[in-house]
Amino acid sequence: GGGARGAYHVGVLAGLAERLPGLEFPILSGMSVGAINTFYLAAHPGPLASAVAGLREQWDRLTSDEVYRVRPARLAGSVLRWVWHGATGRRRGPVAVHGLADTEPLRAFLAQSVDPGGIDANIVYGRLRSVALSAMSYTTGRSVTFVQGAADTPTWERAERIAMRTRLTLDHVMASAALPILFPAVRIGAEFYGDGSVRQTAPLAPALHLGARAIVAIGLSTPRRAGSAGHASAYPSAAEALGLLFDAIFHDALEADAERLDRLNLLLAALPPHGPAPDGLRPVELLLLHPTRDLADLAAGQGRLLPPGVRRIVRALGGQRDAASEFLGFLLFHPIHTSRLVEAGYDDVRAQWPTIERFFEKLERAAKA
Repeated sequence: GGGARGAYHVGVLAGLAERLPGLEFPILSGMSVGAINTFYLAAHPGPLASAVAGLREQWDRLTSDEVYRVRPARLAGSVLRWVWHGATGRRRGPVAVHGLADTEPLRAFLAQSVDPGGIDANIVYGRLRSVALSAMSYTTGRSVTFVQGAADTPTWERAERIAMRTRLTLDHVMASAALPILFPAVRIGAEFYGDGSVRQTAPLAPALHLGARAIVAIGLSTPRRAGSAGHASAYPSAAEALGLLFDAIFHDALEADAERLDRLNLLLAALPPHGPAPDGLRPVELLLLHPTRDLADLAAGQGRLLPPGVRRIVRALGGQRDAASEFLGFLLFHPIHTSRLVEAGYDDVRAQWPTIERFFEKLERAAKA
């Protein structure tokens, strides 16, 4: 659940592609804003470096007006009707909220930028083995991973998460990136779907099920350190509360999932060297990359970059305060802001290069063994 912070992914990928010529990812998996980036990369006809360059060009020209549209009067009317029906009980059953913003501009932008048929071609020609986009079903509450791949691509079913084979379309992307309440849910088949980060407790699982033996995962949250705490200077605004709510809903589970994978690798390493692994388990190398600074800080004081109508709403919610930057960071699609996010990702690759280099050298040695 990163909203505009998905530009950070692009910076990390640009740094990797520049330093590792020939790098390719035969398995791609994404959710939330990561689904947009994943969909573009999976459909691009060229090598990774070319695909990342193209993705960066798209982010460089992306603005809030090309992602969502908010009409303040219509929004106010929707909220008032919602409150009125809830307070008076005039309507039986829940009042449907079809998103507080219209995301048809994003659908149109993606339709111009991505040819879904490119995924078919990349699979046929062997450039791509499989791609997975995850979304949360409002109907069942489960995390659903939509998978497209070669004929032997597996599906799976676990507690609260399942996989379905399909041909990926813009509907799957829009569903995975549909921020709850803010953006409308998307109907696929008989169910409505929303942001793929919600209720996603195992973000590494799709790649693992699809057969990955080494994973590069890019998170958007800065790992919290024990003992770190802020201080309250004023009563929290509505925008601050929304930011914290979104942070809780989209809590990055990558760290916890990475710890589980590390423990599994240790367990497998302790088994007899020639004995079979239980249930087909295998050791998997993991490179987890995440921001070295809080990306919300980059949005602080940048509310002026929002469209005028959205800016008035955010200001009314108290979003002009620096403490509300968490909420602001979800909405701030503007080249000035997203270019800073791309640079942050690129700089983090440079800062973490010794670790990254050791990871890929280990993979190269294993491939030659």
